[in-house]
Amino acid sequence: MLVLARKLDESIVIADNIIIKVISIDKGVVKLGIEAPHNVSIMRSELLEDVKDANIASSKEVSLESLTLLSKILKK
Repeated sequence: MLVLARKLDESIVIADNIIIKVISIDKGVVKLGIEAPHNVSIMRSELLEDVKDANIASSKEVSLESLTLLSKILKK
């Protein structure tokens, strides 16, 4: 992992087309601005973990009893 120190209004450039700029620093919170091409996906890591956990939970086996109950509900 590369660790860089930046001050307010300083930037980091990644691969010539992604710019990360320090927008503000206040009470231990750093706000970053990110300029990137539209085809580059940007997501907070905690949201990515939530999506991963939800996908794992939804892929687990469902009991026959649960499917039967769901079928009855949908037929109403």
